[in-house]
Amino acid sequence: MRKPFAYAVMIAAALGLAACDKASENKAQDAQQHAEQAQQKMDEAQDKVNEAAKENAEAAKDSAEAEQKAAEEAAPATPAPEAPATPAAPAAPAEPAKQ
Repeated sequence: MRKPFAYAVMIAAALGLAACDKASENKAQDAQQHAEQAQQKMDEAQDKVNEAAKENAEAAKDSAEAEQKAAEEAAPATPAPEAPATPAAPAAPAEPAKQ
């Protein structure tokens, strides 16, 4: 009588423990959710990095334009050099001096 009772207790305990093992399923689902959240946050961070890079590029462009404009304003306003005047037709050759 002891053996059948022992078997019944072991079977009941095994079934009870198996029914309580839902935690491993929940852990797998939680891990999947955390992985998805991590991926979303990584995508958001990459978007912010890309946006910051675009802003830096625009700022560098604006700075270069401002420096160029300041250099143009600082330079004296001189008209463009004119083409050299062509000499007039040479006069008649000078006569040799008499001694």
